[in-house]
Amino acid sequence: MNQPDTAAAPRVLGPSWNFVRRQLQQVLAFASLIVLAAFFAIANPNFLTWSNLSGILLSTAVIGILALGTTFVIITSGIELSLGTGMTLAAVMTGVMLTSWGLPLPLGVLGGVLTGALIGLVNGVSIAVLKIPPFIATLAMMLIAQGLALVISGTAPIYFTDVPGFTDISLASLVPGVRLPNAVLILFALTAIAALILGKTLLGRYSFAIGSNEDAASLSGIAVRKWKIAVYTLSGCFMGIAGVVLAARLNSAQPSLGIGYELQAIAAVVIGGTSLQGGKGSIVGTLIGALIVGTVTNGLRIMSIPQEWQSVVIGLVILAAVYIDILRRGR
Repeated sequence: MNQPDTAAAPRVLGPSWNFVRRQLQQVLAFASLIVLAAFFAIANPNFLTWSNLSGILLSTAVIGILALGTTFVIITSGIELSLGTGMTLAAVMTGVMLTSWGLPLPLGVLGGVLTGALIGLVNGVSIAVLKIPPFIATLAMMLIAQGLALVISGTAPIYFTDVPGFTDISLASLVPGVRLPNAVLILFALTAIAALILGKTLLGRYSFAIGSNEDAASLSGIAVRKWKIAVYTLSGCFMGIAGVVLAARLNSAQPSLGIGYELQAIAAVVIGGTSLQGGKGSIVGTLIGALIVGTVTNGLRIMSIPQEWQSVVIGLVILAAVYIDILRRGR
């Protein structure tokens, strides 16, 4: 009896190897963060002071929260360009509700979060139902949100001086004896929630399925339209939270602020290992990516590198991350 020839059979990489590979990518990203921190610490000893490190965490909080939400979008092979101006509109609406309408603090904060969710919902309907490409749909929303923020605020900042406890959302500390701002705690709590959603719920599983092969997902019985709308709405919720956190940190809603935040958030997602082609990503990787962006920005600033060169360096980091993703996909 002839024995089957198995010499030429392809080696199949099972789930265990894929898990190991994802963990290795996160370890490498974290190692990159450590190397960057060591480099800036050598360049300037003040880098490792607690005041500077807490400042990095505080400045990373908003970018990180935005990045957590857009991780789901990019995993579905989408894109979200309205993050920055949508966050600004959420901050402005929070300001209007608390200062002009006189709503209680919890209702004003909830209103800001729901504003972001509404933006995400409109994006999701435009993309999933109207079939508008994600780039165009979210680009249009970016302009709409920017205009609405300016119109609603009258182009003037909204200050929260007369709203007791609002700045505590970002700047106070719930941990006794530790000068760790609440904004950082919110980022870590949302990271845990996002990781749970991505890894343990249908929304997370279907996000990977849609990003890997949308047609196959549809043929397998997944209601692609519904879940895409859910993904963009979830991203909008994170957008709204980021708007509230930013407004609390600045003690004001700045209607002209927001442009550029979406690029930093997307950069954090890509640096963290989420593929722009969809079907692959992790929440922990996104958090590490956000910390890398925050560390590079702070490190260059503390070394007195001009702002324009800081943008150049961040752009090069994004290019390197995308190219590494292309190589990884090729293999």
